This record gives sequence, C-alpha cells and structure tokens, in this order.
Amino acid sequence: MESFMFLGFGLDAWITIVTVLGMFTILLCTKWRSDVVFLGAIGVLFVTGVLDAKEAFSGFSSTSVITVGVLFVVVAGLTHTGVLQWIVKNLLGTPNSYSKAVTRLMLPVAVLSSFLSNTTVVALFVDIVKMWSKKLGVSPSKLLIPLSYASGMGGVCTLIGTPPNLIISGLYEEKTGEAMNILTTTVPGLFCLGVGVLSIIAMRRLLPDRKTPDSAFESTGEYTVELRVPSDNPHIGETIGEAGLFHIKGGSLISLYHFDNVSSPVIEDEPIMGGDHLVYAGQIDEIIDMADSHQLVSADHHIFSMSEVDMSRKLRTAHVDFGSSLIGKAIGTTSFERDNDVILAAVARRGERINKAPREVVLQVGDTLLLVCPKHLNVDTPSLKGALHFFDSDDVPNIGSGTIVSALIMLAMVVLSAFGIMPLLQCAFLAAAAMLICRCCNMEQAMRAINWEILMVFAGSAVLGLAIQKTGIAEWLANGILDVCGTNPIVVMTAVCLVGTFVTEFISNTAAGAMFFPIMYEAAEKMGYEPFPFLVALMVSVSSSFATPIGSPTHMLVYGPGGYRFSDFMRIGLLMNLIILAANILIVNIVYPLTRLQ
Repeated sequence: MESFMFLGFGLDAWITIVTVLGMFTILLCTKWRSDVVFLGAIGVLFVTGVLDAKEAFSGFSSTSVITVGVLFVVVAGLTHTGVLQWIVKNLLGTPNSYSKAVTRLMLPVAVLSSFLSNTTVVALFVDIVKMWSKKLGVSPSKLLIPLSYASGMGGVCTLIGTPPNLIISGLYEEKTGEAMNILTTTVPGLFCLGVGVLSIIAMRRLLPDRKTPDSAFESTGEYTVELRVPSDNPHIGETIGEAGLFHIKGGSLISLYHFDNVSSPVIEDEPIMGGDHLVYAGQIDEIIDMADSHQLVSADHHIFSMSEVDMSRKLRTAHVDFGSSLIGKAIGTTSFERDNDVILAAVARRGERINKAPREVVLQVGDTLLLVCPKHLNVDTPSLKGALHFFDSDDVPNIGSGTIVSALIMLAMVVLSAFGIMPLLQCAFLAAAAMLICRCCNMEQAMRAINWEILMVFAGSAVLGLAIQKTGIAEWLANGILDVCGTNPIVVMTAVCLVGTFVTEFISNTAAGAMFFPIMYEAAEKMGYEPFPFLVALMVSVSSSFATPIGSPTHMLVYGPGGYRFSDFMRIGLLMNLIILAANILIVNIVYPLTRLQ
C-alpha cells in the first residue's frame, strides 16, 4: 500500500476519500438510515486496513460520545417533569410587535438549546408557536424559521448544547490533554445569537408569508376525506340526493366508488350500496358531523355495523419529514394503517386541494396528514417515528416539585463543570443518576430517551476524522488552504469556517465538525499558532446552517408545519450564513486573541 501513490495520495488516503464521498452521496440521495451508513463506512475503513481495530472502534469509547448518551437521560428528566412546559408557559407572553415577538421567542429557545437537545426544544415549541401566532395575528411561517435558527445558535453557547461542540472539544482534549470548559463558547455564541436576532428582525421581509398546512383542515376545499358505507346503513337503496349525501354543509362529494372500485358518476341519482366509498372535499369538522349523522365510517376496511367503530379514537395531525419511509408512496398501497392502528382521514399539501381519495395520494415532503388514532398512540415506535412526526403529544407532564428538582439537578451539573470542580462526563453521570433517584424519570423513560442513531453517527464521525488525519488528507488540505490563502491566520480561519458552513448545509454538523477538526488544527499549527481559537470559530461555523431545510434536523421539524418551500430557507439563509460567519470571526478573535505556539 505504501508504494502506491496517485496525485500525492497513497492507497489508504484514496480509500478514505472514496468512502467519505460515497457515504455523503448515500446520505443525500437515499433514505438509508444514517447510523447504518456511518457503520458501513467504519467497516470499509477497517476491512481495507486503513484503520486497525482499536482505531476503527475508538469512537464508541470516546468520552464525548458517552457524554451525549448520558445527557439524553438528563434531558428525559427535564422533559418528564415539565421544565420545558413551564418555561414556555411563562416566557412567551403577548408582545405587541413582530420585533418583540421574535425576541421573546428566540431568546428562551436559545437558552434552552444551550443545555438541551435543540431537536427536543423545537419539537415542543412548534405547536405552541402555531397557536401563539394566531393569537398575535402573525403567520406561523414568520416565526417557525426564527424558532429553528434560535435553537441552532443557542446550541453553540455551551459545549453540551450541540454535538459538534462536544466532538471538537473531545478531539482537542485527546490531542492536547487539556479539556475545554463547558462555557468556552458562551460569549462567542451569545454575540452571534444577538446578531442573529437583530438580523432576523431587519430581514423579516425575506421570511415567507405562507399559509400553514394545518389551516387546510379548517377551510373549505383544501383537503379530502374518504368514507365508507357500512352494510347495515339505513340509506342503502336510496340515491345520494335522497340520502342527503350530495349537497352537504361545508363540503362537496368529489368521487364515488362502488364495490368494484370503479369510479361512478357523481350525480344525485346514483344509488347507494353497502361498501361504497364516498370521497368528500370540504371542512373537516362538518364532514365528520355528517359522517356521524349518516352512519358513515372511515374507509380503512369494510365495516358491517356502526357498533364496530371504535368511538374512543381521536384526530391527530402529523407531518411527512425528509427521510420519511412514506415519501413517494400512497398510504393505500402500504400496510402502514394496519401496522400502526391508525386511519388516514385527510391530506393537505401547503393549502392545495387534492382531488383524490386520501389513501391514493402519493405523499411528498411537507405533506400534513390528519389521522384517526387511538387516544394513547405511542408515536415513538420505529414504524411511526421513521414515517411521520407528531407534534400534538398526549404526554403532557404535571408541573410540580419534580420540576424544581430536575431544574436544580441540571443547574448543579453546569456549575460543577463550569468551575472545573469535576469533568463534564462525571457531572453528567451524577446528574443522570440524580434524575433517576429523585424519580424525575423512570428507567424505561430514560432508556427510551437515548437516541442510539445519533450516538452511532457521533461515534462514526469521530472515526472519519481520525482516518482523514491519519492518511494525510488533513495535512494536504491544510497545505492547500495555506497555498491559496497565504499565512494570514484570520484569512485562513475565515476560509475554513466558510467551507465548513457550506458543507454543513448538506451533511450532519457532527460529521462536518469531525471532518474539519484535523484540517483546522493542522492549518493553525503549520502557521505557528495555538489551535484553540481556530477550533472555537469552527464550532460556531459548523452549527451555522441556515440556507437549506436539510441542513439541520430542526429545519426539518418546522418545514412541514410552516408550509415552507425549499427556496424559503435559501432566501434568508444565505445572508444569515455570511452575517453569522462575520460575527463569529470578529468575536472569537476578540475573546480569544491569536497566540503563537511556544
């Protein structure tokens, strides 16, 4: 292997380059699980001998990966005791202007995201913001992008706020033996957050004014509902007109299918038969009332009597996210309803009327589904979690003494780590144990809160960074950057951060952090500077993805509920990327002045 050289790289380096490019191509172009893709990449590097066994699986024993896993338990305690709900209830208020609304929203979200999973925070706030926006008379699309941006900028403010911070700080500790303080990025993060809030207010005209998909369930002609006639229905034998099923309040009959699944003319004189499918477009509440009064049922399967209908069910909305297993499929061609005990009642697509039966609609990213579900549906099952995202959770914790206890546990963890009394990993273990002992969450809730897919991606990212460094790719890229940018440290820092910001729009920010760590570290050392401030700037840049909805999981969470289009993020996001990059470089060099290596 050592004798093979091509364009300055040995065989090991080329295997690494092909593996990394192949992995990112698969993540962008397929629906494969990200943890499986990362595990496959590790396997390739190990089997080909690029990394030995210890190196290939070092990510799974990394302190930063273990810290993330333990913090999931801490977050479970905070969530199940209602800390987040208490904050939402008491901080938003009723501002009298858009500027004040954005500020009242973004600051609490940023603070929460500094210590909790930003995905958890955004998922909690989405429904709250939608209701709040109606109260304020503002389109939710004007507030949901700022919500997602705030969670990303807030996560930068502490080492535990976002995975790239943990992985970069962990790699730095392995390199130097020096641990970063949990508040290392606090001042740069807060400065960039302030700049971000002011930028959103100044550029609010670039935020789209979209009609949310959920509003399609409140207005006429913007969704469809499919119903079936039970075999004992009293209207069988009558015509549609005689039964009062042709002209209905708040909607209209758009399609009729008899038992042979052949569409029949939609005319008042068409006779009604048992098993008929009736497809209506209109107002959801009016059609449901009509279905009850005329003894019609949801068209998931043939029902012979109204007594067979489960009246304990409820309506819930869910959104089709990027990567959903339902994209490109019609619910009627899958076993989704049967497997999850749900019934598709209606589909909305950014306010557009869909003139098809809901179960025949080929689903797209951003579609909103109205589902008839059991009252206590477990939305965390793999089949549901990989297909849809529900926001209207039934699991609303009671706020009480546990709320105070869990908040104090979290505060103690941060204080002990910030003042260097104990390393972060030990503090996290103590906090997780305290959450369980004080019954802020039980063992089942704690284990369910651990996101193994994220941990696998985290571990895989660390291994990829190691391979990039070991094979000389990082050194080659660092030399290339120095050749192009010269030896001015500010220019080099800006160049690497700019590329990092662009790359993280398309790949995991964790992977971007691991990939750019060795490049930034090598570049700083080659110029003769201490790498620390360069790495702080890198932490901010790889978490600053504003221009595409696939740049962050939180963007994906608001994409469907906000009724956004892909270009909506780009209009304001490209400017935000440049503004935050400039703010990042400025503040890092003020707080952490560049120093020469001894």
